[in-house]
Amino acid sequence: MLPLTERDIRASFVNASRKEVSDLTLPSGFDEIVWDRLDYLGWADPKFPRRAYAIVALEGRHVGMLLQQAEQRTAARAQCSWCDDVTLTNDVQFFAARKAGPAGRKGDTVGTLVCANFGCSAVVRKLPPLAYEGFDREAARVERIRRLGENVRGFARALGV
Repeated sequence: MLPLTERDIRASFVNASRKEVSDLTLPSGFDEIVWDRLDYLGWADPKFPRRAYAIVALEGRHVGMLLQQAEQRTAARAQCSWCDDVTLTNDVQFFAARKAGPAGRKGDTVGTLVCANFGCSAVVRKLPPLAYEGFDREAARVERIRRLGENVRGFARALGV
């Protein structure tokens, strides 16, 4: 992911009001983010319980998404829909997002299960365990990174951008 400025972040949102964008808190440690190890930028807002944000590069621009965390956790241990992590070391939360434009103003939303700490980029970069003799672990890691990007971009597209 290419580095973003605060201005880039605030200008990227497709499903948030101007007030919501002006009220957002940047992620902690924003100045120390290692951008080339991220497939998307995601964080929870410490000022607003259950509010989170994700930004992904899509077709030459950055798309920011305002997410609302569900009030209750899922009953069963869930799998992240973005990184497809099967080791389930991270808590997974259900997040909903208003669609962009007129559909969102009518109240239409889409939802997804995501690692609660938005650590998907780190998860997919870990070398997977040896599945069988001759398994190409590096190729599997590259494929997981590719799929994560595609899954997050697919969610952004579902917002109607």
